[in-house]
Order: sequence, then structure tokens, then C-alpha cells
Amino acid sequence: MGKKLYVGNLPFNTTEDALNQLFSEFGTVASAKIISDRDTGRSKGFGFVEMNTDEEANAAIVGTNGREFEKRTLRVNEAMDKPRREPRGGGGGRW
Repeated sequence: MGKKLYVGNLPFNTTEDALNQLFSEFGTVASAKIISDRDTGRSKGFGFVEMNTDEEANAAIVGTNGREFEKRTLRVNEAMDKPRREPRGGGGGRW
């Protein structure tokens, strides 16, 4: 199983195809996803790329972290699991 990479400081007009193409230099890209704002649909400037193997993922980190891409310097590292949120009380009722 490969690794999921966090890709930060992406230009807001970058496409998932361009992201896929950039990372395909280092191996097989299993998926490339740019995160967008749910209200506006506009890119948030970061995304995730999943490489097929750990070796390809490590090569991609070394090859792209700090690299200039479309006039922006990329920040690339291994993605962390999203922390679980504790359930919040609900209700909001009046007294």
C-alpha cells in the first residue's frame, strides 16, 4: 500500500490533472485531489496525492518539497490522519 501525501501552497488555479502529471514523474499516482471550499467551489490551495508505493511516495516528497510549481513553492510531506473530533453536545435549547 502506498502513502498519501499532503501538498500545500498550491496555486489556486491548479487542476487535479496538473497535480497528477507533476507527481507521475516519481511513479504511479493512485489519486490526486485538490481540496475546494464547499460554499464557493474555489481551491483552498492544498490537496492530497496518493502514490502506489512507499518508495515512490518518498521520492515524490524529496523531489517536490520546496520545488517551485506555477510560481509557488510547494510544501509536500506525508499526510497525517485527520484527528477524530469528540462529539459535541447539541440541542441548543432555551431555558
